[in-house]
Amino acid sequence: MRHKPLREQVIVVTGASSGIGLATARMAVERGARVVLAARSEDVLARIAAELGPGALAVTADVGRREDVEAVAEKAVAAFGGFDTWVNVAGLTVYGPLREIAQEDHERLIRTNFWGTVNGSLVAAEHLRRRGGALINVGSIASDLAFPFQGLYAASKHAVKGFTDTLRMELIAEGAPVSVTLVKPASVDTPLPDRARNYMDRQPTLPPPIYPPEEVANAILHAAVHPQRDIFVGGGGKLFVMGKEFAPGAYDELAPAIIALQKRSEPPRSPQGALHAPREAGRERGDPPTYVMRTSAYTRATLHPLATTAGVAAGLAATAALILGRRGRRPL
Repeated sequence: MRHKPLREQVIVVTGASSGIGLATARMAVERGARVVLAARSEDVLARIAAELGPGALAVTADVGRREDVEAVAEKAVAAFGGFDTWVNVAGLTVYGPLREIAQEDHERLIRTNFWGTVNGSLVAAEHLRRRGGALINVGSIASDLAFPFQGLYAASKHAVKGFTDTLRMELIAEGAPVSVTLVKPASVDTPLPDRARNYMDRQPTLPPPIYPPEEVANAILHAAVHPQRDIFVGGGGKLFVMGKEFAPGAYDELAPAIIALQKRSEPPRSPQGALHAPREAGRERGDPPTYVMRTSAYTRATLHPLATTAGVAAGLAATAALILGRRGRRPL
């Protein structure tokens, strides 16, 4: 399956007010697409749409509410006659031991991360069945791995993977002209830790290696034209998943180190985060205390059908060297 060039597409992006969603919306406009931006942060979203120009439409929506998502689709049809690609990016996290996290925080996270993806996917698929196009869901390497102190985040991303795989199979069975891609980033330099609900005694961060949000945006927009079933963003993430598959018990024993790598040395800045109300929107990047990779050679290689095995292996080897080089360092 092959789709229209980006310059001929209308693309809907949820979670478009920050991080990966914002980077994707900006990159799509730069490449000639028209974009519908959806998020909860009304003022921030309006400012971004004005910055992007007449080809951008802002729609305030909480993806956890089906009626809000339906309104996004309706406004895309009213403004642009429809859409060709729908990207579900909206997501948040909660840091802390599962037994300490309040039930309402668990439920809100699942409503945004999982039900937001379900709502967006089903609404988009209904539209795309008639005209064809791409559905792209942003999962995570947490779709394949567990992360202690981000347990419900990992559970939500596992659920997103199961739902996405099932929907893809059903669309294939009915012969619908809709491609379904699951993008699985490793750690990405976004404001996600700053916007997280935090139960820890330290400011949260992401474990290395960390990749730029533009790398994820590039993978998403590639899939909008050249569909792929799954895309890992970051060779480091692929290595961790491969390691866990080969030795799941050994991965479990890394729990103390993984917890330590998610803590900065400073106290929490804003523990409530943006889980229940929008906050810290408008930025693509965060401020991680560790080095951010410039690109992912592994991901760039996998996006092109003529990529050689040697090219992919080189990307994984470079990432492995970075990870192994950090083994001797004491975690915070």
